[in-house]
Amino acid sequence: MRGAPTILHLDMDAFYAAAEQAAKPSLRGKPVIVGGLGPRGVVSTASYEARVFGVHSAMAMAQARRLCPNAAYLTPRFSLYRQVSDVVMGLLARLSPLVEPLSLDEAFVDLEAGGVEPRLEAARAVGERLRRDIAAATGLSGSVGLAGSKMLAKIASEQAKPDGLVVIEPGTEMALLGPMSVRAIPGVGPATAEALRRAGIHTVAESAEAGEAELVRLLGKAHGASLFALASGRDERPVVADRDTKSVSVEDTFDEDLTDRSRVQFEVARLADRCVERLREAGRSGRTVVVKVRRYDFSTLTRSETLRGPTDDPSVVREAARRLIDGVETSEGVRLLGVGVTGLADYTQEDLFAQAAMEREALEEAQRAQVEAAGAPDHGPAPGVESAPLSPISEPSAEFPRHWLPGHDVVHAEYGPGWVQGSGVGRVTVRFEQPWSAPGRVRTFAVDDPALTPAEPLPLVRPETPSGAPAAGLPAVDVGAGGGVAPAPAGQPSWAEPPGLSSAPAMRPNPVSGGGGPSRREVSSP
Repeated sequence: MRGAPTILHLDMDAFYAAAEQAAKPSLRGKPVIVGGLGPRGVVSTASYEARVFGVHSAMAMAQARRLCPNAAYLTPRFSLYRQVSDVVMGLLARLSPLVEPLSLDEAFVDLEAGGVEPRLEAARAVGERLRRDIAAATGLSGSVGLAGSKMLAKIASEQAKPDGLVVIEPGTEMALLGPMSVRAIPGVGPATAEALRRAGIHTVAESAEAGEAELVRLLGKAHGASLFALASGRDERPVVADRDTKSVSVEDTFDEDLTDRSRVQFEVARLADRCVERLREAGRSGRTVVVKVRRYDFSTLTRSETLRGPTDDPSVVREAARRLIDGVETSEGVRLLGVGVTGLADYTQEDLFAQAAMEREALEEAQRAQVEAAGAPDHGPAPGVESAPLSPISEPSAEFPRHWLPGHDVVHAEYGPGWVQGSGVGRVTVRFEQPWSAPGRVRTFAVDDPALTPAEPLPLVRPETPSGAPAAGLPAVDVGAGGGVAPAPAGQPSWAEPPGLSSAPAMRPNPVSGGGGPSRREVSSP
């Protein structure tokens, strides 16, 4: 336990939902719920406006819809969340070389390792500056806790929500911890809490009063001794930077059980590509491919295959995943599929699997070229060319049409950037707006409209250039004396700059309502 509050815990406020509100002006100040939207979906994050109705993380989406039927229900956009997370983690790295990320929106920072004086005033000043920097760089808010240990810093950040800062001063720890539920202690889950409840232990103070011997008797030596130390306010865990990632994986739960074999293979291929994308983003490679299958009866099995060396080649991972799923019986129904890579390394080793996959693709391409040149139907491999049949998982077919997910980004050739509000019965509804614009108009298109294409997320804060003009991709539009908007320069689409935006200041953060709580709080514990 330190004598100064120099361990900082940052927790972004309702991160996924707040990012969606910042990206979509029409949703600011309104209930927003992010998660899986199918009948088996689960809430990932609810905005503070939705929490008023009792919606919270890990709740079944069906129950959330009953509690808050008028909320905006969106599917996650992890590419956006990772972009914002990278910005936030970069700001933390400026404070100290010891930054321990816990998730995309949460991290510990050792301020002393960054040269911050071990004084309450110095730590508080750093915390306030961090909150201002995050708001300026992302338009979002984060809550900061400062204390002499990791456990207390995390408790402080919880008390600071939303958009606040709480400092737990040395000497006040036990007065703060004592009345809290034992669930406030790290490592105490439902099972441990139930075991303590049966022994008449409900609060942190009661855990400390029970004594180490009693907690060891109830929970075992390691868990009991650790719980007693934390309940007594002793937490010597250091902030550990660069945690070693052991695996990378992705998985999807389906609204209806999959029974069609080609659909299962297609989904496995899609998951394999997503897994490799994350693997490459982390700058890693791996040598063991794992496929996870949860069947209709909730029974779960995994299959793995170890390659000859580490790889980040999507065709290699895809082929390995295909071989693994081919050995699993799926005809009775599959509710969840996952693909992962373990045995991670920082380098990639060429192997025969990659060569075989590339050779097969080259042969298939040559075969198609020969058929097209001859103008004849494809009756199989050319003479003397041995080629495996095209895998049904290589590309989606007509039976898997374009699917527009609520909340995801699109761009229209005429109307410009927007996001999907909903789709069904062959139609897709799009609201055309940008993070720095006013709420936009809604239009409806056919799901296969060629003018409408998926797009990458726009930054939440309008980029700034040295001249003060919008950054690349956001061409300036002159505003005349009468306030009208002149046409965009030749060769640039008319939607590139929404009316009235050219006079807006650059780097304007997007205000996102925090719901019934104060917009800024600064509190010290008694």
